Amino acid sequence: MEFAFLFADWLGKPAWMWLGFVAVVVALLVFDLGVLHKDDREIGVKESFSLSAFYITLGLAFGGFVWWTLGEEPAINYVTGFLVEKTLAMDNVFVIAMIFSYFAVPRVYQYRVLFWGILGVIVLRAIMIGAGAAIVTNFSWVLYLFAGFLVLTGIKMLFSSGEEKPIGDNPVIRFMRRRFRVTEEFHGPRFLVRQPDPKTGRPVLFMTPLLMALVLIEIADVIFAVDSVPAIFAITTDPFIVYTSNIFAILGLRALYFALAAMAHRFAYLKYALAGVLIFIGGKVFAADLLGIDKVPPLISLGVTLAILAAGIIASLVATRGDAAPVEASRGAGRAAD
Repeated sequence: MEFAFLFADWLGKPAWMWLGFVAVVVALLVFDLGVLHKDDREIGVKESFSLSAFYITLGLAFGGFVWWTLGEEPAINYVTGFLVEKTLAMDNVFVIAMIFSYFAVPRVYQYRVLFWGILGVIVLRAIMIGAGAAIVTNFSWVLYLFAGFLVLTGIKMLFSSGEEKPIGDNPVIRFMRRRFRVTEEFHGPRFLVRQPDPKTGRPVLFMTPLLMALVLIEIADVIFAVDSVPAIFAITTDPFIVYTSNIFAILGLRALYFALAAMAHRFAYLKYALAGVLIFIGGKVFAADLLGIDKVPPLISLGVTLAILAAGIIASLVATRGDAAPVEASRGAGRAAD
């Protein structure tokens, strides 16, 4: 009887499934920071690919667990959501690279920043997905708003210039520099440091550039979540599938960053593939109504998503073969943008 709570319903699934998932995530984070990366060090491209392969394998293995416990359709929806979120996360990597470049964050500290960034993402996505699930459950028509938003976002991506605004123009940076004490130099892996106040001479806390980079990365994820959360809800409205596919895709982002950041120039057509995926995912919600069916079969959704992403990645790699990576902008150039 004392274990009856494990089988209690929570957001449509037994509590033990949620607790098991949380236990796996916590164990991975502890193993990652406490064992694999206990000391700050630079992550090489080879290690980045190895860790990425591990996290992708683990994410897909969890899809096998979903198949075993919930059945074929939830498992296919999980894999589709995992792929979409993983690809959208790749786009986020390029923004993170710009943030690190602007602040000239030493590579030896970048993994630590990404680790704490992932913790923030896990919490923020839980809040956003929980709110989204509650809204969709009580107001089913909101799903059509999500779908329409995805279609419009995809169309906008197709016709956008692709030029990013300089990081130095970000109002968050200006706000933090006006409202908080910020050091110009790094202090090892520390986000906060105590230094004498220039006016009073008393020791006070200062933010370091490392903390400013972390804040911008968290804000960037919130912006990207505006696309990814509606995208996964257009695939499935099951909160367990939505959240687990999101988190497993994001968990490997730290490892994937160091490989993708070095290859960012090779993904010239990724933006168009992402646009195509968003348009397809949003469009199939409306197509199902027009065809008089409950929804587009999950296998078709997965197949089309894979085909679009594969076409974009292959076209990018073929078109940019032999291209050299652009020289990373110096911190001085970043400051000039101010």
